[in-house]
Parts: sequence; C-alpha cells; structure tokens
Amino acid sequence: MNTRLLEEARQLNVEDQLALVEALWDEIAKRNAAPPLTAAQKTELDRRVTDHEAHPDDVVSWNEVKESARDRIRR
Repeated sequence: MNTRLLEEARQLNVEDQLALVEALWDEIAKRNAAPPLTAAQKTELDRRVTDHEAHPDDVVSWNEVKESARDRIRR
C-alpha cells in the first residue's frame, strides 16, 4: 500500500474521507471486483445454504422483511 497516499487521506476531514471512500468503492464496483471471502464467511454461507436446502419453506418474504425494518425504524 502507498503509505504516503494513506497519510494524505488521513489528513482530510471526515466528509472528504467519506467522499474518497465512496469514489474508491464505486471504482471497485465498476470492475465487478470483490474482496475474497474469509474462511469464516465461506463457512457461514455454506451453513446457510445447507439450512435452506434442509428447510426450503422456512423463509420470510421480501415484503415481510421490509415491513419489519419499517416497524423498527418507527420505534
């Protein structure tokens, strides 16, 4: 990593740091790049797939998820 560049970024105010992070992330997304999954993330994804395959009807609709989130926000 370019430590000089990192030090320059640290000198920015928070608003500019956030704008920089957003611009960098947008650039990464344009390339369809993604960081590799950690071993823990792979394990969790495998667990979730296995659970879903064992219980395919044990799901919550997107509408229910949205409504639940809205209820939490309203509190």
